Formats: sequence, C-alpha cells, structure tokens
Amino acid sequence: MAIRSSEQYRAGLHDGRRVFHRGQQVKDVVEDPELRPAVDHSALCYDLADTHPELAIDVEGGEKFSAFYRIPRSPEDLTHRGRLIEASATAGAGTIVLKEVGSDALFALLRATEGEGAERARAYFDRVRRDDVALAVAQTDVKGDRALPPHRQADPDLYLRVVDEDAETITVRGAKVHTSFAPNADEIVVLPTRAMGPDDRDYALSFAIPVDTPGLTLYVSPYLAGERKNPFDFPVSSQHKMLESLTVFDDVRVPKDQVFLDRVPELAGPLAIAFVDYHRFTAVNYKLPLLDTLIGAAHLVAELNGISRAGHVKDKLTSLIAYAETVRGLGQLAALRSQPGAHGVQQPDPLAVNMAKYTFAHGFHDAVAKVMDLSGGLLVTGPGGEDWDNPEIRPVLEKYFAAAGPAEERLRVLNLIADLTARDFGGYQAVLATHAEGSLEAEKMQIARSYDPSAAIAYARRLARLDG
Repeated sequence: MAIRSSEQYRAGLHDGRRVFHRGQQVKDVVEDPELRPAVDHSALCYDLADTHPELAIDVEGGEKFSAFYRIPRSPEDLTHRGRLIEASATAGAGTIVLKEVGSDALFALLRATEGEGAERARAYFDRVRRDDVALAVAQTDVKGDRALPPHRQADPDLYLRVVDEDAETITVRGAKVHTSFAPNADEIVVLPTRAMGPDDRDYALSFAIPVDTPGLTLYVSPYLAGERKNPFDFPVSSQHKMLESLTVFDDVRVPKDQVFLDRVPELAGPLAIAFVDYHRFTAVNYKLPLLDTLIGAAHLVAELNGISRAGHVKDKLTSLIAYAETVRGLGQLAALRSQPGAHGVQQPDPLAVNMAKYTFAHGFHDAVAKVMDLSGGLLVTGPGGEDWDNPEIRPVLEKYFAAAGPAEERLRVLNLIADLTARDFGGYQAVLATHAEGSLEAEKMQIARSYDPSAAIAYARRLARLDG
C-alpha cells in the first residue's frame, strides 16, 4: 500500500472501537460532532504528502512511504525529522498532529528491544510503514500510590500487567492514562512507563493492538468539549483539537507476534528512556510554531494597541524572541550532536534535547504572561462572535474598539491570543507545557544523568593547582 490519503485514514476509523465521551458511548468517532474536529486535525499529517512532498515522502526500493517512518541513521535524518514535525505542527496551528508520537515509539522499539522482541518490532515497523498505519502510544500507567512500585500497589491493576497466557497470546489487565490520539488512531503501541525490578516482572510489557480489540475501552477526556466554537472567538481551538483518553485493558488478549517486551524487567527502563529521547525531540519541534505564534501575535497586538515604541514593550518582544530561538537552537543541537544508538538507530543527544524541553517548559508561563501584559483586559472582557455578526451591534464595536488599527483586526488578534492563553485551550496548553512529554523534574533528572562533569572538574582542579 502507498501513502494513504486523509480520506482513507478517516475511512479506516469506521470500526467497532469502544469509546465513551461525556458519559455516552460514541457510535462513530468520525461522525460524532465533538470528536470529528480531532479526526480532521489528525488527518493533516496525511495531507502533508500533498502540501509538503519534499518533507513528507520518502522512497526506498521504488516504494513511497511516509517520511515520519524514516528510521533516523544520521544527524541529517534527525534534522529532516525536526523540520517535518515543525511543518506538521504549523499545519496544526502549533499543536501536535498524529504520526509523530507513534513513530517515536517505533524508533524506541527498534533501538531498545532484544532477541525475539526485536525481530517482532522490526516486522511490526515494516507493516506500519508499508500500510501507513496511524499509531497512538499508551505509556503512562495510572500508578496509584507513587511511592510504591507496581507489585506493591494495593490494587494490582494500577499498572498494566499480564494475568494469563496460552500458546498464542498473553492476556493483560490494567489501564494507561494521558493516551493522546487513541480514539482516532488505527492501533495502540503500549510501552513501559518506568524502570522495573525483578518483582515487577508481570508489568514489564510492550505490545501493539488495533483500537477495536475486544476488551479495550477508551474513556475520552471531556476537556475542550462542547458545541462547535465560533471561529471569531476561538480561531485556533474551533478548528484544532486533540483527544486524550483513559485506556482500559479488561483482560485483553494480545497475539504474541505483536508482543515486543514480555516480562523482561531489565529492559523496561531502557525502552521507556529510548521513547523519551525521541518524544522530547518531537516535543521541542512541534512547540516551535506555537512559540512563533506568540511572538507574531505580540508584535501585532502591540502595534494595534499603539504601544510598539515603548521601551518595556521592546524589552518583552526581545525576551520572547530569545526564548523561542533558544528552544529552536537547542533542538537543532540535539540533532547535530546525535550519536548512533543500538541497532544503528540514531539517538538525539539526550543532554541537548532535555535542555531544550526544560527551557521550553520553564519559560512558557512567563512568555504567556508577557503576551497577556501587551494585550490588556480585552482578552477576557471583549465582545463575542455573535455580537460581531449582528449588523446592528457591529458599528458600535467598530467605533469603540478601534485603536492604532481598525477594531476588527484588533479584536481578531486579541481573540487569537485569548484562545492560546486565557481560555480553555490556553489552560490546556499551560498544562501541556508543565507535564506533557515529561515533567520539569524528569527533564532535570535526565540533564544531570546526561552530563559528564569529569572534564570540567579536571580543568577546575588544574586551575586550582590541586594536582601538583
């Protein structure tokens, strides 16, 4: 099969998947009015083959395939991947689209599995690439008491585990949380969430299954739910949406040829970290259009409010530029300083990639505060789309909301900023900045692990004349 079209992707979602949203079972995720925007958003990654063929299409042996599934073998491959992810997020208004996360998981499987698991992972990768399959990734267990390892939880199902086995399958029970795209993906790849010891053997798992597998149920978060939003008030979130789910495995049978890690606790940590390497590289690159939008909107609102020449405004704009370009530069450095990993799969430099992700997360809320400061209180007190559409009210709004620029331009830019910062989508982005792709503490831990201080210590010792 060649690269699928976005319509072929949508057609593949008409199956018997078990999805609940706002207390009701969803009959069809493609036709459901609240879930359809998320399907359309994810379909953008398939449209890239038409809009950006130079980035989105690779050819091997005469066969075309999605460049999301190009195995990185060099710094140049990772640089290309970064540009592809940035292009897809640009199409998605600064929000991740679909194929990025699934391909992160595939590269981790190719790099960190061994023996029969590695053979199965390679066969699975070949099928996914050939059939252009859309993957979600279920990694984060619900965890229960965070102070306890999996095997000591009061309820053993708080981490996903094996509960039975026969000659052809394993049976698993438990749940994963924060599963992005699961309701509108073709298949789910399960990865371990943490390092595990010998007593956690039953929890050291990785496998892949179709979303319509019996016993699998998705409970979709109601966040960002509601009637279709007015594009005047919500220029981004009316068109772009992600679905997140609690993913419950109720005695799900998994064919063994789809199992990549089967109760091998010593490989759980390395596989989890391998995924993190690629996923944080993805995160840095898909956030770039969002940061560029904040810079552009800040310039526009300053001009429209008539304050662009003020010294404090120039200082804020410069700070926003430095923040965004630092994140961009560290992301590029992660590709340039990458090294070959196991099985020839290129590994982004873990120090640079975690510094990039930490810099983004640590600076995001301050950047949002600066843009809000430039915008003013109309972010939350301005008129709505219904007012603007009323021909009797619009002249009043045009008169009293004009500033250094016309009222319509000013209100539309303010609504863009409000959508990204002050309304429910802005709250969603704020939580993502803090927790998505790993917390600030997780990134700090990886920075400390990745940095070898021996050369710096030796240099300082020499300057201090500690070595004679």
